[in-house]
Amino acid sequence: MRIALGVSYNGQAYNGWQSQPSGNTVQDHLEAALGRFTAQEVSTICAGRTDAGVHGLMQVVHFDTALQRAPNSWVRGTNTFLPKDIAVQWAAEVPEGLDGFHSRACATARRYAYVLLQSPVRPSVDHGRVGWIFQPLDAERMRAAAALLLGEHDFSSFRAAGCQAKTPVKTLHRIDIRYRPAGQAPMRDGQMDCGYWHFEFEGNAFLHHMIRNIMGCLLYVGQGTKPVEWVQQVLDARSREVAAPTFSPDGLYFLGPIYDARWGLPTDTPPFAWLP
Repeated sequence: MRIALGVSYNGQAYNGWQSQPSGNTVQDHLEAALGRFTAQEVSTICAGRTDAGVHGLMQVVHFDTALQRAPNSWVRGTNTFLPKDIAVQWAAEVPEGLDGFHSRACATARRYAYVLLQSPVRPSVDHGRVGWIFQPLDAERMRAAAALLLGEHDFSSFRAAGCQAKTPVKTLHRIDIRYRPAGQAPMRDGQMDCGYWHFEFEGNAFLHHMIRNIMGCLLYVGQGTKPVEWVQQVLDARSREVAAPTFSPDGLYFLGPIYDARWGLPTDTPPFAWLP
């Protein structure tokens, strides 16, 4: 049978999702836990790989097994052997075979969020969980720049050098930008407004570092370093050399893939304090 799992993780301690010889990736730890629970070797396939330091709220994986277990047994049994910062959220039996479920191929879209702290002082308690900007940002300028990226485009300017995608042409369906002030007290003269920015991205697929490179460009515009129309120039250039530097992975979260309702899989992500 084929089993699908929804997995959440804090990526700070790991070298990304994809298995590596070091053994210190989320996939390595998940497969080790599944192996201990089943007493068999288990190989998983994920909906979307994440880089070192990037978090996952609803990564979806699938694997094939001859063992029969209740969904709750897969959740509780696997979590017994996982580190505290990785947890299986749900499990479901899904169809296999040529027309069966495949966590990557069956995804119609993918969603990511970037959480950014705006503050004159760097993060402490939420270090590693949020990005940081010490200058105030202009929401309307960033929204206008983000609108230029919507639709189907060649995103070569936002692609990492080591990207293995077959094509740089992707479709961005949506970019939402929101801001939540950190406190209710009125600001003193000259005091900077502090709070959390929430950027949410939805697209059919993403290139390696694509969102982090888009974030770098949006922040240039939000700070006033570049005009709104500069983002269109970067997109048209199809060259990584003209774009902003790749932004920090700390605040990037894989919210999960989107599937057709016929698969009957959960769609909600776990509660998360920094997402307004």
